[in-house]
This record gives sequence, C-alpha cells and structure tokens, in this order.
Amino acid sequence: MRQGISLSSISMSTGINRTTLREWREHPEISINRRAACPRCADRPTLPEPHADYAYLLGLYLGDGCISRAGARDNEVWKLRIICADAWPGLIRECERAIRSIRPGNKVGIQQRPGCAEVSSYSRHWPCLFPQYGPGRKHLRTIELRPWQRIIVLGNPGTFACGLFHSDGYRGINRVRRRLADGDHWYEYPRYLFCNESGDILRLCGETLDQLEVAWRFSRRNAISVARREAVARLDEFVGPKY
Repeated sequence: MRQGISLSSISMSTGINRTTLREWREHPEISINRRAACPRCADRPTLPEPHADYAYLLGLYLGDGCISRAGARDNEVWKLRIICADAWPGLIRECERAIRSIRPGNKVGIQQRPGCAEVSSYSRHWPCLFPQYGPGRKHLRTIELRPWQRIIVLGNPGTFACGLFHSDGYRGINRVRRRLADGDHWYEYPRYLFCNESGDILRLCGETLDQLEVAWRFSRRNAISVARREAVARLDEFVGPKY
C-alpha cells in the first residue's frame, strides 16, 4: 500500500479480500501483527474456528485437496485447491462455505474444469492450518494429524467423516448375486464406500468410524466399506448422500 499499489492488485496477488485491505489501510493498528491473523501463527496459538467447519474442510482436503505455492517464492502465498465433481453442486457450495468460514478475510474462487469444479483460495496461512501439505501425492508421504488437529477431530468426528466421504467416498446401492438351487437371486442394500490410496488416511477414516460406533471393514486394499444396516443408518446421521 505504501508503494501506491492499488487494493485490487494487492487482492489479486495475495488473495486477501479488498474489504479487509481497506480496513487495514484505514485502521493500521489492526494489522500491526500480520501473523496474528492466523490462529496457529499467533503468539499464543489457538484452534481454528469454527471447529466443525475446520474438521469438515480437513476431511475434504485429505480426500481431494492440495496446497501449492502461488506466485513468487518470496511472497509466501499459498493456494488451497479442492476438486468437487459437477454431479454434486451442493458439495461445491458447502466446500466454498467451509473455506469462507475458516478464512473469512480471503476470497474463494470457483473455476470450472471438465466434469468438476476447482474451489480455491489464496492465503499465507494454509500450510500452518493444514500441515499435511507437501510435494507429491499424499499416499507417497506420511499423513499424521498434529495434536491440536486431533483435538478438533475427536470433538467433531461426524463432520470430519462427512468431509472424507464427501471427497473420496459415496453412498450408493450395492447389488449382490447369489446362486441358489432355484436360480440366481439379486439382493440390493445401501452402503458407504471410502476409497483412498493412502494407508494413513484410511486409518484416520477407520478410527473416526470407530469413534462414531460405525461398523466397517476393508472391502479391498484401498477401500473401506460400511454395509451393515445399522451401521449405514448410524453414518446417515452424519454424512448422508452427496447432493
């Protein structure tokens, strides 16, 4: 601002909302400590608020999200991207809402891709809010929650599970054929399936289902299945079908 750069240009390069920038310009005492804008970077770190929205966004990030550097390295601006399928417009809106809730001073963009939408937001603080970020694919590196993240997830297992299943899972109808003496019989029943190549993320999903008292099993190496009638009904209380 001191260099005379317009608020629009600063907003585009940093991802910070113009209204927030204008507030800082007119009330500079608010922005004396820039790091205090992030609950994890403050002198006395606190947990991101609201906890339920953070747990949901964490689940989405672990499933279909990534964090990468945006612009010049010395700017230290990062971009959070979460890919949402076009088949679920409600999911796109919920993802956008969760990002705005966690970083209310930052813009959220939605860019259309073939068959999906990229929901994104720029911030200096995405790496400290989601320390699981790193180069390469998640299943090729260790994914562990920090102690402060575990506090949030343990307090909000339902919304964390919802984020996981909304990203890399689904609720659908499974059809099974049984060959009996009088011919083939088909049985249909609802089930949840969560698929991920990361053993660490699968473990987090399983631990959360255990906390919710939802019975589950591995249907294959990279997939968790919830198929028992009472287990599906229990998970419906927190997740439900994508919309």
